[in-house]
Amino acid sequence: MKVAFATLGCRVNQYESEAMAEKFIKSGYEVVPFSEIADVYVINTCTVTNMSDKKSRQMISRARRLNDNSTIAAVGCYTQIAPEKVSEISDVDVILGTRNKGEIVYWVNRAREEKKQIVAVNDVLKNKIFEDLRIEEYQDKTRAFLKIQDGCNNFCSYCLIPFARGAVCSKKPDRVINEVKELADHGFKEVILSGIDISSYGVDLEEDYSLVKILQEIDKIEGIERVRIGSIGPEFFNEHIIKEMSKLNKLCPHFHLSLQSGCNETLKRMNRRYTIEQYKNIVDSLRDKIKDVSITTDIIVGFPGETEEEFNRTYEFLKEIKLSKMHIFKYSPRTGTKASKMKEQVNGTIKESRSKKLIKLNEENEKEFMSEFIGREMHVLYEQKTDKYEESYEGYTPNYIKVISNSNEDITEKIINTSLKEVKAEHILGIIK
Repeated sequence: MKVAFATLGCRVNQYESEAMAEKFIKSGYEVVPFSEIADVYVINTCTVTNMSDKKSRQMISRARRLNDNSTIAAVGCYTQIAPEKVSEISDVDVILGTRNKGEIVYWVNRAREEKKQIVAVNDVLKNKIFEDLRIEEYQDKTRAFLKIQDGCNNFCSYCLIPFARGAVCSKKPDRVINEVKELADHGFKEVILSGIDISSYGVDLEEDYSLVKILQEIDKIEGIERVRIGSIGPEFFNEHIIKEMSKLNKLCPHFHLSLQSGCNETLKRMNRRYTIEQYKNIVDSLRDKIKDVSITTDIIVGFPGETEEEFNRTYEFLKEIKLSKMHIFKYSPRTGTKASKMKEQVNGTIKESRSKKLIKLNEENEKEFMSEFIGREMHVLYEQKTDKYEESYEGYTPNYIKVISNSNEDITEKIINTSLKEVKAEHILGIIK
């Protein structure tokens, strides 16, 4: 029996797909690429944008075309939000939500036996239990994603994720520590702690635990050389937290500090819980306390009511603080959110124009940031061979600069001191010492 996976969306989805794949393997299945003929196709869906929903539906149709006799399971955020709509797709045999992916093999086998569509989507808003999907044998041996948190309590006005992922819940600290130790024993150099709202880690636990405390515990584990954390809200930080993080030896100096807009009025309509002044203070403090720190972010352009003046404030703010990389998104209305009902929806042509302007600014800022490190020697964890240049490998510095270097020998999974020589598009050419 063969199973194939298509994963859309975030790193949490990627982690959960690998965990589900392992459950199939233990049940005797062989995992094959999604482009191949398989007995079972699992589409791990996303619902961040309307395009995500569309891609999820397209992958379902593609699976049916690959093998008309296969069993197709749709799981994840889109199915959690719209189980009735997904169930109307005749190609889908199994529909699961976001907190019961661990039951995937059971439901697939049952659907195969009963030859009828099965919908098993629970109310995640009432479910505050962390689904502990474990991975024992990672496919990638360079760095490991470890999901430690799920859910979100923020309810930003443009976002459906709290409805798709439910309330905040955290993996037990002892489980986190034990799994990181196991990763070290298996030879991993880097672990990435991920979650839907990772800054809220521990708020639901009876014991007094926080993201900082779990990072302090992981910092003591031998074998792991690097620790990264996923996207984090700026409201998490204060001077004490930044000071404690600066003491950690293994925490990589890279923070994806979600901004979304550089205008306070827009942020208020988004129901974000900080101001641009607070954001700038955090950026300044991180840069002051943590050497070589890289700060990246997400920006939404064309949010309802965003006037030309508001956009210009965002542009000038981003031009002033010069973040190392920005991911630019054009606002996409999501049915069921407050923002979708707001008046003064912004014209698509205007959104496109604003997006292009910020993309150009990002290219300038990114090049300027990388240029600061030319002539330096930095440790690079090489992850894979690349066809960008002949006999070349790509990897990342601790502050998440992509480096490509030539090597006649296989250097994947190795951390190597590298001279940074020349800035190229989105990467630096390195010379291995």
